[in-house]
Amino acid sequence: MKQQLQFNTPWIPQRADPYVLRHTDGKYYFTASVPAYDRIVLREAADLASLADAPEHTIWKAHKLGPMSKHIWAPELHFLFGKWYLYFAGGEKTNIWKIRPYVLECQGSDPLRDPWVEKGKMQAADGDVFSFRAFSLDATVFEHRGEWYYVWAEKVSVGPQISNLYIAKMANGYTLKTKQVLLSSPDYDWERHGFWVNEGPAVIQREGKVFLTYSASDTGVHYCVGMLTADADSDLLDPRSWHKERWPVLATDEAKGVYGPGHNSFTTDSEGRDLLVFHARTEAEITGNPLYNPNRHAMLQPIRWENGRPIFSFDNSIA
Repeated sequence: MKQQLQFNTPWIPQRADPYVLRHTDGKYYFTASVPAYDRIVLREAADLASLADAPEHTIWKAHKLGPMSKHIWAPELHFLFGKWYLYFAGGEKTNIWKIRPYVLECQGSDPLRDPWVEKGKMQAADGDVFSFRAFSLDATVFEHRGEWYYVWAEKVSVGPQISNLYIAKMANGYTLKTKQVLLSSPDYDWERHGFWVNEGPAVIQREGKVFLTYSASDTGVHYCVGMLTADADSDLLDPRSWHKERWPVLATDEAKGVYGPGHNSFTTDSEGRDLLVFHARTEAEITGNPLYNPNRHAMLQPIRWENGRPIFSFDNSIA
């Protein structure tokens, strides 16, 4: 019997930063950060619900030393320029916060079983002296009108460091074509709990708009989701094209027992209805450092569309 999807409750336990891709052939793929932060895993299934029990394949392991040897975070699987790519962040054992974005390229058509090669750190465009020079992570990519865009979080070296969101066009799967453009800084109090953070971007395009969600604040109960919106006809590399919501679009709901929702991606079910994929906790009290507490669980949520805008909530209804 086909499994039924359960919303706003742990779907895949202890998998933070969840990313789901529904490929053009209808097959679903799942990846996420594992609690040990030491590998990249993939699952595949014919339908979304079956991903929960699908076998997990380790397709890459962290190095023992040097770059990509510590804090392997937030992998995303994408198919672009005719190949499979995995985007992720990693640090170094001797400098664990030297986090940079890296790229793997699959050498075949099957991302679970064909070999992957390391393309190294994501490459900035010629003349860009800023991108990936400091703490950089949480890259996502999306296609818009024949161009591929790369969006990521990077800290600026001011005071305690502030994590901003940047965007650029891509020349290929591992090189930027344009210099970085600043999209968003943590301007509001709800983006500044613990740390001043904008990270974890994700994109969904509907209704003539480009919606870019992101996560804010530290990784505990204050973690939440904000959103930027641009017209599909606008220049996405122009910061003036983007409108930022004044308040988070998804945040802790104590009544529903969902704490610190964030780092989302988007997918569709078998009927084409839009779903939010995110991680959250089920307890308000966190044991130890929130970053290393494993109890961030992958969850699903139906998206309701009102007046051309996505509405995120914990009511479990699909319009």
